[in-house]
Amino acid sequence: MAWFDEVKATFWGGGLYGVQPPLTDAAVQDAERQLGVRLPASLLEILRVQNGGLVAELWNAFPTDVPTSWSENHVPLDDMRGIGRHDGRPSLLDSGYLVEEWGLPSPLVLLSGDGHCWIALDYRVCGERAEPSVTWFDVDGNSELRLAADFQTFVERLTAAASFDPDDADGSRSAS
Repeated sequence: MAWFDEVKATFWGGGLYGVQPPLTDAAVQDAERQLGVRLPASLLEILRVQNGGLVAELWNAFPTDVPTSWSENHVPLDDMRGIGRHDGRPSLLDSGYLVEEWGLPSPLVLLSGDGHCWIALDYRVCGERAEPSVTWFDVDGNSELRLAADFQTFVERLTAAASFDPDDADGSRSAS
């Protein structure tokens, strides 16, 4: 398990996909108002390093104890949304629309996903002002899996997808 500051320093991969302009306090306040929740301080720390984008290969998977539709032993975190509305790039601010579009429970803030599967800050139990858990949602399979009690714990448990069975690193299950 990695320490949060170690992951934060090396969290982001290369490229501009999904990268929003640098995060400001005003943008955070506006986002929290629009989303109706308080965002975790640890998430904001990472977004202040880079406001969304591709996740480095060192941290692009979260191990699971149970199989999911993605893999026998992990879920992907290839990218993470930032805060903003720049050039149509994916944003945490799209969460309300996407939750409704995909029939997800509420309140959630969608960190990463493609519509069929999502990783989200889950405020259903804690309420809008407390520290949310992090949950995997499989829309097609109509299932969910709590990944971590909070965002910092989630980040500290991230690892490289390549560290899993090479035949399974892309999410395709090998025949048993």
